[in-house]
Amino acid sequence: MKRKLLVIAITLFTFATLGTAQDRDQASAKAQERIVREVRHELLMLPYLDVFDYIAYKVDGFTVTLLGQVTRPTLKSDCENVVKRIEGVEKVDNQIEVLPPSPMDDRLRTRLYRAIYGYPSLEKYALGVQKPIRILVKNGNVTLEGVVDNDADKNVAGIRANGVSGIFSVTNNLQVVPSK
Repeated sequence: MKRKLLVIAITLFTFATLGTAQDRDQASAKAQERIVREVRHELLMLPYLDVFDYIAYKVDGFTVTLLGQVTRPTLKSDCENVVKRIEGVEKVDNQIEVLPPSPMDDRLRTRLYRAIYGYPSLEKYALGVQKPIRILVKNGNVTLEGVVDNDADKNVAGIRANGVSGIFSVTNNLQVVPSK
């Protein structure tokens, strides 16, 4: 009789332990999803983030890694500061690169913005507050980051960027994500 009770108690304890482990995994996954949403929101709400900055992030557990390139050093520190304040974030690995200041690159940025966002088939991307096509210029080399609705828009943006004089190279990293 005592042996049966012991076996039943051990079985119940084992199932209780398995249930709590699954509950912990689900709670951890929900916490990570919440952190991902909050990081995205906080980064999009930064007041000085513009079309010439590109910020990406990875969430691994309770560690957030910030990636990308920005034109102002203060924006790099602002990104880290807003992410640090999110509940549940234990560590922030800030790998954002600050682009070197250059009057030549500034002129290229302006000309690229006009060439891309001023083109009739790409004007629709200029309507929102957060521009989906990011223009990064470093020492005359251009990288396009972000999202567009179709391959034609991706190709047109690359062609328009290549048409700006004074550029050494263009890397088109635009991703095609059809609009809903």
